[in-house]
Parts: sequence; structure tokens; C-alpha cells
Amino acid sequence: MSVTASAENRAAATAAANAKRRSSRSVQEAREKLTYKSGFKPEFDYDLLLMFVKNELAAALTTPLLAIIVAMGMMFWAPVTPLIYWLGMVFVSKAILLILCRQFAKTVKGEVDTARWRAKITAAEFFYGVCWASVVFINADTQSESAHTFIFASVLVVISMRMLFASTNMSIVYAGTLPMTAALVVRFVLLDNPFYWAMAAMAVGVHIYFIWLMNGVNSTVLAMLEFRAEKDALIAELEQSKAISDDARFRAEEANVAKSRFLATMSHELRTPLNAILGFSEIMRAEILGPHSNPSYKEYANDIHHSGQHLLNLINEVLDISRIESGRYQLHESAVALTDIVEDCHRLVRVRAENKGLKIKEIFEPDLPELWADERAIRQICLNLLSNAIKFTPPNGTITLTISETESGGQFLSVRDTGPGIPEHEIPRVLQSFGQGSLAHETAEGGTGLGLPITKALTELHDGTFELKSKLRYGTEVTIAFPRKRLAEALPRIEEPGEKRRQEEEEAAAAQADKQERKRPWLWQQHARRSA
Repeated sequence: MSVTASAENRAAATAAANAKRRSSRSVQEAREKLTYKSGFKPEFDYDLLLMFVKNELAAALTTPLLAIIVAMGMMFWAPVTPLIYWLGMVFVSKAILLILCRQFAKTVKGEVDTARWRAKITAAEFFYGVCWASVVFINADTQSESAHTFIFASVLVVISMRMLFASTNMSIVYAGTLPMTAALVVRFVLLDNPFYWAMAAMAVGVHIYFIWLMNGVNSTVLAMLEFRAEKDALIAELEQSKAISDDARFRAEEANVAKSRFLATMSHELRTPLNAILGFSEIMRAEILGPHSNPSYKEYANDIHHSGQHLLNLINEVLDISRIESGRYQLHESAVALTDIVEDCHRLVRVRAENKGLKIKEIFEPDLPELWADERAIRQICLNLLSNAIKFTPPNGTITLTISETESGGQFLSVRDTGPGIPEHEIPRVLQSFGQGSLAHETAEGGTGLGLPITKALTELHDGTFELKSKLRYGTEVTIAFPRKRLAEALPRIEEPGEKRRQEEEEAAAAQADKQERKRPWLWQQHARRSA
């Protein structure tokens, strides 16, 4: 069993370590994205280039179809042969660009040289832009305004499309659109007409405006990528923190189990010789085998017995808390009277209270119904509370025991003393296992700090509530409340063995008699009724 448990523990520890390493790697990768390679913007070169590649592959047929439409429109002013050559150049340049994009998309991210790929794609985009710009000079001798207007509009549409596709990489934007704008400007400037010069200026202005817009889009994309990287870093850090937390929780649970096992084992091992010490000291104190030659031996034997009894009580408390924490404390429930148990506990501690000059008051509501509880546990709760009250109440103080009915129909036990009280910030500490307040260290009586934790745990095992109120110089009050469902009269009635069977037999006999009665003739029934 221990070998299997240790193997499972090692497997769980290995899994936690692997998760921690994966989270650390994710955090490192996310933070590398946020490092500054340049002095201005964080570098997301691969992500930006990948976005352009995906846009280009998704719209692989858009610009070729547009080129066909432009060529068909140009047929009214230009010869067919140059247009066919131009279309062929556009298709070839577009094919080169798409091939590069597909190769980039298939390459593993870790093997990508982003700068080299960006240079290759930029060159292909420049060639594509030059091919589109050459349409401006087909049939350059024409003076038709409609032809020039058609060319102007077509090229501006292509420029806007290319800027939109390449907005994530401004170098590609410049490489693809500047040749087309330059071709328009050159074409219109060479014409001796102020109208065409205005169109050239308009082409430059529109291009500058588009560049300004694309810079804004590029900044937005960069901000989006940065936010995404920060989100990934936060998620990775959360995963790392969770892995660390799980590992710490696993180690804490292991330590808690080991502690409980150690306490249980040591307590059992200590109780065996301690019982022998208590037995022999009791024999020596009672002088069963004859009187002592020296009267001091009897006093020593009495001291040994009292010390051993105190140590046995401490060991029992350790055993109780270890069983409670491990979930192995079993309640042996029966119908008990809370008032009778408290009175018995009062009698046990009365001599100790009187020796200290304390007065114990009892305020018990009469005729309270019985509780369905573990008598030993209820007795231990009451003795722990009384012992604490006696321990910390100064001479001539008062301890008040109250038993009454709660507002919800249950019962409660209250132990209130006139001691020095507990500072508010120390209350959580005294409710923890082995936790003691500052006043406990000042008293001469020892303790393990397990009384209140055991009391609280035993109360919760009975579905009750534990409440501690204390104020400096005004005393302390502990209230233990049991719910109504713990009352014996509120429990569902348990039928005695055979009772259900007898009831069923009686019902069957009555049904049979009724059936026989109905079979009699009507006159006979009337006669039987008159005779009755």
C-alpha cells in the first residue's frame, strides 16, 4: 500500500512539475513578444507578415478578376494585343506572389527568417505593382478624357485594395502602390492640360491620404497584437500560478496526512507505557502493597499520578483532533438529555472551581426534549468549555451555564465567564489547532491549544454552530447551538421489527371480511343487521 501511494505521489509531483515547466515556457514566449527590438514599437514581425499572407491567399482571385474587367473596359480605347500581354504579366506576378505566400504559410514558425521572407514578398509585391502600373501607358497617345478617367478610377481602386490587404506591413504597402501612383502622375503630367495636372495632384493627395489611413490601421493592428500577447502572458502566468498552487496544496495535504499519522502513532505508543505508569503510581499512592517507610514517597506517587493523568488527557486530545481532521471520528448517537450531561460535568469540576473561589450559576430551561447525539462528544464539549472558563477566570469570578431553546426550535448551551477576555485579533488563532492566545502563556496551567478546536469540530459533526464572543475586561461567552433536526422528537419514527408486517396482515384480513360481506344475499345482510 505504501509503495503504491509513494508511486502515485511521485507521478502527481512529476505532472505538476511538467505543468509548471510548460507554463514557464509559455510565459517566456509571451514576454519575448513584448520585448523591444527597436526603440519605438514592439516587434510582431511574423504575426504581421502572416496576416498579410492570409489576406492575400483568401483573396487570391479578386485582383485577377479586376484585371480582366479593366482589360475589357480598356478595349474601347486600346488595342487587344497589348492588353493580353498586360494581363499575362499581371497573372504571372500574382502567381509569384501567391506561391511565396503559400510557402511562407507552410513553413514552421520557428524556422522562419522573417526579415528574408518579408524582403522576398515585398519584391514580389513591387513587381505586381509595376505590372499593374504598366496599364497606364497602354495606348499613351490617346487624348480621350473618358479613357483617362477610366484609367484613373481603375488604378485608384487597385491602390485602395492593395493598401487594405497589405495594411499590416507598410513596406509592402509602399512597394505595391507607389509604382501605380507614380505611373498615374507621370502619365497626366506629360499631357498638356491643366485638368490632367489636377488629376495628377489628386492622385498624389489620395495616395497620401490612404497612407495616413493605413498607418492608423497598422497602429490598431499592432495594439491588438500587443493586447493579445499581454492576454496570453496573463493566462500563462495564471496557469503557472495555478500549477504552483496545486503543487503547494499537494505538498500541504501530504504534510497534513503525515502529521496526522505521526500524531496518531506516537499517541498510541505513548499511551501504552503511560497506562502502566498511572497504574503503578495509583498502587503506590494507595499503599496497597504496604505503607511507605518515608511519607514523601506517597506525595511523589501522587504527583506522578496527577502528572500522568494530565499527560494522558493531552494525548487523548491529540488523538481526537487527528481523528477529526482525517475524517475518522465516528459518532455513537443516542437520545441524551443535554441538561443531565451539563450537570454531571458541573459536579466533576465543582471542587476545582471552589478551590479557586469561583461561583458557577445554572440557568436551565425545564422540560427540554432529548437530543440525538454522541454522549461522549457532548460531555467532552461541556468539559472543555468549563475547563477553559475555570482556567482563565480570576478568583471570586462567576461562570454562567445556560441551556435553553433556540428561536428555530433547537437547543443551545452557553458558557459565559467574567475573565479577562480575548483580544479580537487573537480569536481566529485560538480556534486553530495548537493555537493559544497571549493570556494562555501567562497562566501557570498548561495546555495544547486543542480544547476549542475540538469543541468546534465536534459541534459541526452534530450539524451545530459554534460561536465565540469575547471582549477585553468583560469576559468570554461560547455558545453551542444544535438544530431542531437533532431533537429526538423531530426524528422520523422507526417502526419496530414485525410491526409493518402485522399492519399489512390486519389490513388484508379487513379487506377479506369486507369482500365476504359483499358476497352475501341482500336479505341475509338485512337480517344480520337487524339481529345485530
